[in-house]
Amino acid sequence: MRIVYAVNDQINGIVWGPYMVLLLVGVGVYLTIRLNFIQFRRFGYIWKNTVGKAFAKSNGEGSISSAQAGLTSIAAVVGTGNIAGVATAIAIGGPGAIFWMWVSAIFGMATKFSEISLGIHYREKRPDGTFAGGAMYYIDKGLHQKWLAGFFSVMVIIAYFVVGAIVDTNSICLSVQAQYGIPPIATGIAFSVLTAVVILGGIKRIGEVCQFLTPIMTGIYIAAGIMIIMLNIREVPSAFAEIFKGAFCPQGAVGGFAGTTIIQCMTKGMARGLFSNEAGLGSSPIIHSSAKVNYPTEQGIWGATEVFLDTLIIATITGLAIVISGAWTSGLSGSALTMKAFEMTLPGTIGSYIVMISAILFGYSCLISANYYCERSADYLFGTKSVVPIRITWCVFIIIGSIGGLEFVWDLADTCNGLMAIPNLIALILLSPKVDKLTKRYFRSVDDGAILPIHDDEMAE
Repeated sequence: MRIVYAVNDQINGIVWGPYMVLLLVGVGVYLTIRLNFIQFRRFGYIWKNTVGKAFAKSNGEGSISSAQAGLTSIAAVVGTGNIAGVATAIAIGGPGAIFWMWVSAIFGMATKFSEISLGIHYREKRPDGTFAGGAMYYIDKGLHQKWLAGFFSVMVIIAYFVVGAIVDTNSICLSVQAQYGIPPIATGIAFSVLTAVVILGGIKRIGEVCQFLTPIMTGIYIAAGIMIIMLNIREVPSAFAEIFKGAFCPQGAVGGFAGTTIIQCMTKGMARGLFSNEAGLGSSPIIHSSAKVNYPTEQGIWGATEVFLDTLIIATITGLAIVISGAWTSGLSGSALTMKAFEMTLPGTIGSYIVMISAILFGYSCLISANYYCERSADYLFGTKSVVPIRITWCVFIIIGSIGGLEFVWDLADTCNGLMAIPNLIALILLSPKVDKLTKRYFRSVDDGAILPIHDDEMAE
């Protein structure tokens, strides 16, 4: 078993090491240039037609509305990593890690825009009228590499069963236990039942719940961030100065902080940003492929919004609270560090309650949405007969997650999460001309005043 551990550690060091992180960011830079800096030039249009239409109905073929698909995907990426993961990056890489998190997010907006556009373009319509899509479909149909698409699907199932069903559940249960003393197993059973009620209803019910839940949970956290800035406005300039200074200067040991190098600061910040918003992993197109839209790029713009909200707003709130409070030198890490920072920057005990409530809502949103990644991947590999068993197994794994332990399984999931990115990045680079063509045609029609319908020859290879 030690050999298995050692092999996994070696692979993990590669897939989440500096070269892989730079590759993920590099693809984002390439796509940004290829798409003529779309996330900057079209930001107003993107925001207006995503967040601005969060409760609007949409036309086109699909199972759920464009907004429901977007909000469900946001629910899947805005998880406990925004609370615990960002804190861990700062605890290891210092305040400068936040700057490199921003860098990865800025270019990740173009990456995710491309992923979702390709997901819609290559999705398949099933006999029952539903749609199936995702990175495995554009790897299969776009690159004609079915084995690579199969590899991607296997990695998705392993990674999200552990990261989603086990790790997120464990974070929720520990937060509830710390605040109220409720046994983790009791919380796990409760969340297993609550999750089953939603996921057994399929993507339509998931979309309806996430359309209601996502604005609430993100609104609470953003409101808390605004409060922190307003109540600590004098410390905000020095916090930003600390972030920019730490990004380019080695950080010495101070308090409980052991010190860091520029490379460590850079890789930890970028890795946390990418791990949080999932740009480049190829998972989000699985959900977006169910959207009711008439044109791929029409849904692709949600990808840029997801990354912006997840990393440049929500994760930044966590980072600013930690830097403003000075808690990053305390030696704490993870959710404990975030909770201490919120307690120090907000009056009374309101900070700890906001972190706990957010951890529960963020974690639950992942539980009901990340399951869909697994069932669509299983459907691609084994057919529709595998969907119900996946849903049942998912609920069982939630209970397992409440018990804790299984550290090696968590490390294995981390490795699989990174391995998902490799076939997806290959596809994004090789299919970038297709994304460029789809994007130019869409925005040309927007500038002309009307969205043109998809023509058969446009969808053909």
